[in-house]
Amino acid sequence: MIHYTVDKGVAVIAWEMTSSPMNVLNDESIPQFEAALNRAYADEAVTGVIITSNKPEFVAGADLKMILRNSDKDPAEMLKISTELNRVFRGIETSGKPTVAAINGTALGGGYEICLACHHRIALNNGTSARHKALIGLVEVTIGLIPGAGGTQRLPRMLGLQAALPLILEGRKVGVSEAAQIGMVDAVADSPEAMMEMARAWIASNPNPIKSWDQVDKKTGKIVGKDNVKVPGGNVQSPVGVQTFSAGTAMLMDKTKGNYPAPLAIMACVYEGLQVNIDRALLIEARYFVKVATSTVARSMIQTMFLGLNEANKGASRPNDQPKTDVKKLGVLGAGIMGAGIAYVSAQSGIDVVLKDVSTDAAELGKDYTRALLQKAIERGNTDAAAADLVLNRIRTTTNAVDLQGCDLIIEAVFENRTLKAQVTQEAEPMLAETGVFASNTSTLPISGLAMASARPGNFIGIHFFSPVDKMMLVEIIVGKQTSDYALAVAMDYVRKIRKTPVVVNDSRSFYTSRCFGTYSAEGMELLRDGVNPILIENAGKDAGMPVGPLAVTDEVSLELVYKIASQGVQDGAIRDDDTSYQVAKQFVEAGRLGRKAKAGFYDYPETGPKLLWSGLDELFPRAVSQPTVEEVKRRLLYRQAIEAVRCFEEGVVRTKLDTDLGSILGWGFPAYTGGALSFVDFVGLDTFVSTCDRLADQYGERFRPTKSLRNRLVTAALSTS
Repeated sequence: MIHYTVDKGVAVIAWEMTSSPMNVLNDESIPQFEAALNRAYADEAVTGVIITSNKPEFVAGADLKMILRNSDKDPAEMLKISTELNRVFRGIETSGKPTVAAINGTALGGGYEICLACHHRIALNNGTSARHKALIGLVEVTIGLIPGAGGTQRLPRMLGLQAALPLILEGRKVGVSEAAQIGMVDAVADSPEAMMEMARAWIASNPNPIKSWDQVDKKTGKIVGKDNVKVPGGNVQSPVGVQTFSAGTAMLMDKTKGNYPAPLAIMACVYEGLQVNIDRALLIEARYFVKVATSTVARSMIQTMFLGLNEANKGASRPNDQPKTDVKKLGVLGAGIMGAGIAYVSAQSGIDVVLKDVSTDAAELGKDYTRALLQKAIERGNTDAAAADLVLNRIRTTTNAVDLQGCDLIIEAVFENRTLKAQVTQEAEPMLAETGVFASNTSTLPISGLAMASARPGNFIGIHFFSPVDKMMLVEIIVGKQTSDYALAVAMDYVRKIRKTPVVVNDSRSFYTSRCFGTYSAEGMELLRDGVNPILIENAGKDAGMPVGPLAVTDEVSLELVYKIASQGVQDGAIRDDDTSYQVAKQFVEAGRLGRKAKAGFYDYPETGPKLLWSGLDELFPRAVSQPTVEEVKRRLLYRQAIEAVRCFEEGVVRTKLDTDLGSILGWGFPAYTGGALSFVDFVGLDTFVSTCDRLADQYGERFRPTKSLRNRLVTAALSTS
């Protein structure tokens, strides 16, 4: 609902949607907003307009479900929708009545584009709390889109190319103070009342505002766009502009590898749009917006990285019949890098933490991890000393299991050793509260086996964090054979409390993320054994959209760990002893090349200078005379991961398609532009995926062979179209 009131000649248009948790631009709100604006324009008694919100946020952006729905339409129809919204926003600028955005909370994407169309912007400084802090920015690129309501045109005209482009290309969200420093808002108010008074005062002092890119037509008296655009700091064709676009495009290609159309479309929008008047520029932007919004990449990213992520963060995989739980006291066993990270994020969320280790020094060293992170936050202005002390004081270090008494949840984060994990379980579990849950942070050891050491296996669960815990947003929750729905609910509620994204998987060897991530590393070794140039292997991995190459990431994980896991698999009969990753890892470990931690693995790590691929690779793995194309190497790396994700889903290791996709993107960095490892099948097309897998299997091995279920899907699809 859009509220409209008039007080002393100033119309106040306040957003307060009832059909959506937050204010969004959609099929319902846009017509109401336009009607309110037109009402103000038509009323001669109205001297100015204030646009604000009665909700905690201003406007969160466009309704992405609406965009997805419209992306299937004829592009010409979608272009019409986009230009209609631009007409509404352009009307704000050309109405002749001063319009102020009173930004009382978060304004992102289309919400901030409303503000950009206003003549003046005042933001409410509503504190530094992470939960309530107002954020401002054009974030569309983070979900595969570009701003479609003037963002690529108005912000550069306000701030200049060098200031505006990074904000749009990175989708940066900034706080109110920084927004004021940059020039994204014109003023800051310390209270809602002061914000509204400042808005009224500005309207009174500026009865005839006009944007720097507009002028009054002498013949008609109407406001129109200037043909000669002056951009702060230099126009597109100036030396600054030429350098910005030439260097910026090169940097974008290096960063995105051409996999994401949105950033390049943003560059094109800004480059082309700033050479014409604002009205033509908005049409240019609208055309690029439609092109990007109807792409497979945008649809995939919106589905997984926005709609899906929101669903997961709301607890989509939580048992519905379980009452809400609240972990107030947490025990963490092991103060190493994982345990210390778990303690930090938990204390940050208001949980009292008991951090236990075998010695006081070891436990205190774990607490120092929190101390160091808080000090950095203070230096960056993200918190203050008093707030930091509150967090630090929530962590109590100990060597005595008795101090764990009454914990709602205990998480063991000790070494990946079954005997050690059994020992700490039996020592700490009796200290739990009556309804307490015990969790293991294991990344590979089956939960059902670890639960054998528990006196209450129904309340035993896996909670697998990723390193570094403070930065990695995913948590993999593993349900054992006897794990109760209650234990799952406790784990889910805890993960949501610490503001991480949970995915739920069933028990199996290496679970889901470790199992599929291992295939990326393993295929890198297969390629190496096939005589493929290691430089080609690494570059192909990055070109495909992975964060780093498969050999580099194996060094980071450590070849020693790969060897230990593979050795356990051989002992358990899960893998053959001629498995390539087992054999290669064994070869390197025996040679003392354990990975980055030993400064020797697939790479050498000199004291000065960047890491270098080890020169001995050519001797161990002679290069084939005929080298594959980079596209073929990319296919092997991506399809190997995707087919493993398909198997995990079909075997019931992962419970939902959403958890499979999110786990792949957030857990090990599978390319987000595909929508995730399972959605990759639809991204390339089912027919293409199956036929390519068959060819790869025939050429390189049965590990690529498509599943029976995939073939059945293909037959069903063919029958439905015949």
